[in-house]
Amino acid sequence: MNNNTLLTLRDRISALDLKLLSLLAERRALALDVARSKIASQRPIRDIARERELLKRLVTEGQKLDLDGFYVTRLFQMIIEDSVLTQQALLQLDLNHQEERSARIAFLGPKGSYSHLAARQYGARYFEQVIECGCQKFGDIVQLVETGQAEYGILPIENSSSGSINEVYDLLQHTHLSLVGEIAIPIDHCVLVSGSTDLDRIEVVYSHPQPFQQCSQFLGRFPQWEFEYCESTAAAMEKVAQLNRPTVAALGSGQGGALYGLQVLENNLANQQENITRFIVLARKSIDVTEQVPAKTTLIMATGQQSGALVEALLVLRTHGIVMTRLESRPIHGNAHEEMFYIDVQANLRSTKMQKALRELQAITRSLKVLGCYPSENVLPVDPE
Repeated sequence: MNNNTLLTLRDRISALDLKLLSLLAERRALALDVARSKIASQRPIRDIARERELLKRLVTEGQKLDLDGFYVTRLFQMIIEDSVLTQQALLQLDLNHQEERSARIAFLGPKGSYSHLAARQYGARYFEQVIECGCQKFGDIVQLVETGQAEYGILPIENSSSGSINEVYDLLQHTHLSLVGEIAIPIDHCVLVSGSTDLDRIEVVYSHPQPFQQCSQFLGRFPQWEFEYCESTAAAMEKVAQLNRPTVAALGSGQGGALYGLQVLENNLANQQENITRFIVLARKSIDVTEQVPAKTTLIMATGQQSGALVEALLVLRTHGIVMTRLESRPIHGNAHEEMFYIDVQANLRSTKMQKALRELQAITRSLKVLGCYPSENVLPVDPE
């Protein structure tokens, strides 16, 4: 095959890619029309039975075209997830009469950090224009939102590999901001370098403490490497780009590294294959969540010191059929041996069962606060089988 033939084939592929993008945009527009219809009819966003039948039919039709069933399933699961989240966003905007089409969003680090990628993804779903506000510390993000210098703050709260981010939980104890959203970002840590080099030549690696923790098994293969902590992965990328030496590297995302002219030397480094960070979205004003979408409510409470106090509180949730998805404890600063409990539940704050549970919890706890109710972004994929 000569070069002209190869170029012609690549041009045809590029033309098809553009058509695919156009079709995806057309499909999303139709999904928004479906959402508007559901607003009028008060029907739930998800129809699991229809999604399963759709995937079955697409797998069958794909096999007639010699397309692997797993490939078709995975592709359309992503498309369905985008459709569900896009429809959820439209319903939320309608319910809360949100007419602002631009917003200032604060996040950790300069451009290219994982928090920046999360802010961009959330902003693209809800706003036409986003003004990005990078911060050096988690506390700075909260302060910007509290003082009105940003409408929203994006904070990482937990990672599937390294667990909870305690500093963020501690900040939630002392702020009057409300949780209004969540977003999950798949994390693909990479070794990022400036120019040509190889792993054996690297001497110093820069990153935020979290990636070092999450990639400990890979990093253990290189005991000669020295680790330098930065405020964020983006700050590490910026440092490596400025140094421009073959002996330094950063741990961070490939997307972020590209913004700084860095190349990926090695990727997929996390100890766990499925490495996902969950971010929360904070705002000064709480929101209502339509009952047409799955909702989460986050509580913070302090129980008494008597034996079984926490169990008694959790039994209230069980009695009302409320599913708890996360329980975290953090010390109460200034009160030795006392703890504050953070609880995520799958329930809409406006529901009857949640209101009954809150009244019962208030009667048996020393303090109870609802941090926020927000749409759940956890769109579980449907299996066609």
